[in-house]
Amino acid sequence: MFKIGTFYKCFEFPKYQELEDGLRDHCIKRHIKGTIILTPEGINATISSNKDKALEDLNLYLNNLVGEVVFRFSYSNKSPFKRLKIKTRKELVPSGTNGKSYNHKGKYLTPSEWHNFIQDSKNIVIDVRNDYENKVGTFRNSISPDTKNFREFKYFLKKNKKKLKDKNIGIFCTGGIRCEKSLHSFEEEGLTNIYQLQGGILNFLSESKDKSSWQGDCFVFDERVTVTKDLVPGDFRQCYACRRPLSEKDLKRREYKKGISCHNCFFEKSESDRTRYAERQKQFDMKKS
Repeated sequence: MFKIGTFYKCFEFPKYQELEDGLRDHCIKRHIKGTIILTPEGINATISSNKDKALEDLNLYLNNLVGEVVFRFSYSNKSPFKRLKIKTRKELVPSGTNGKSYNHKGKYLTPSEWHNFIQDSKNIVIDVRNDYENKVGTFRNSISPDTKNFREFKYFLKKNKKKLKDKNIGIFCTGGIRCEKSLHSFEEEGLTNIYQLQGGILNFLSESKDKSSWQGDCFVFDERVTVTKDLVPGDFRQCYACRRPLSEKDLKRREYKKGISCHNCFFEKSESDRTRYAERQKQFDMKKS
């Protein structure tokens, strides 16, 4: 059984690059795989290991270096990652804000507080994630900005700020990091009554006794593709051309060719793209045989 840990911590981290080598050595020795992102804004990661106490050891290691880091855990019968990747970037999530520092915080709501918040029809609930994630699953009566990437979110706020002004706004995403990043855009538009689901959807599904307000699966950025309300891998697959999730029904559509195209990206990609993807899939199949 593989234990999967997700975590992030937003803080000023000017010496973020100095952590890379030691962190890599620590993870390799404990057979930890996954993706860890180091930036001047902080740290963000999803990782896994089947070694006893490996993730707990990493949690202690990070706590000693950067202060308290809260891990959220789930489980899978197989590893959702093939290798360890430690990346240094300018931003935790590409947002179009050019890595501007932010010291403002939203008002965190625990899963039970969030459940009560979204029952009130006077409150507005916004899914900060992308459209393909929202289509897999979301909270009942939430608003999707229909964004293809997170950089577009600030334009959604700019377009709708009059409707949102003076409203109590609840925001949520997978683990919380995009909500943290979105606060800069909310502040720019003068929207201040922001309430954030603490720990994101994954924490809600892990801790909430009443999950009835959540509909569908939750998209995750690893080989599980989605997880159910019980945080076990769902039935969705992934298009390796565009990385969007695909249902069993989607896999039967004529546009779908494994590793090459799906109905989401068939008209987005060129013929030369598909030729390149076909060769990549051929090489992948040869390695597996």
